[in-house]
Amino acid sequence: MKKYSIFCLVVMSIFSCSSAKNETKNTLIINETINLWHTAASKANFDEYFNLMTKKSVFVGTDATENWQIDAFKAFSKPYFDKGKAWSFKPLKRSIYFSENQKTAWFDELLDTQMKICRGSGVLIKENGKWKIAHYVLSMTIPNEKTNEVVKIKDQIETNEINLLKTK
Repeated sequence: MKKYSIFCLVVMSIFSCSSAKNETKNTLIINETINLWHTAASKANFDEYFNLMTKKSVFVGTDATENWQIDAFKAFSKPYFDKGKAWSFKPLKRSIYFSENQKTAWFDELLDTQMKICRGSGVLIKENGKWKIAHYVLSMTIPNEKTNEVVKIKDQIETNEINLLKTK
C-alpha cells in the first residue's frame, strides 16, 4: 500500500509539473499574441490585426452602441487602417487565466491609450494550434471620485439609448 501511495504521488507531481509548464508556455504565447495584436493596430497593419482574431470574433467598444461582429468591425476599422493610423494601446498590466483543458483563456489588462488608462478584457481560443482572439471588450476607466461628473456628461445620450433598448 505504501509503495502504491508513493507511486501515485510521483505520477501526480509529474502531471502537475507538466500542466504548470503548459500554462507557463501558453501564458507567454498569449501575451505575445495580444501584444502583436495591439502592435498591428498601432502600425495600421489591417491583415495582421485581423488574422489574430477568429472568424467569429466580437469587439465591444467603449460606446454603448459598439458591439461589433467581426465583419462589421472590419468595415468600421478599414478607413482608419487605410489612413495609416488606427489606435495605439500599450499594455501596462495583464492577467491571464485558463480553462482546465488549456484550450480557452481569458484575460484582463490595463492599457495606456489616447483615452488615458483603459481596461481591456477578452477571450482567446486555441484554433489549429494557434491562440486567437475571440472576444474583446474595451472600456474606459473612471476614478470613483469622478463618477458623478461622468454620469452628468453621459446622462442625455445614454438615457436616450436606454429608452431605445427598452423598446426593443
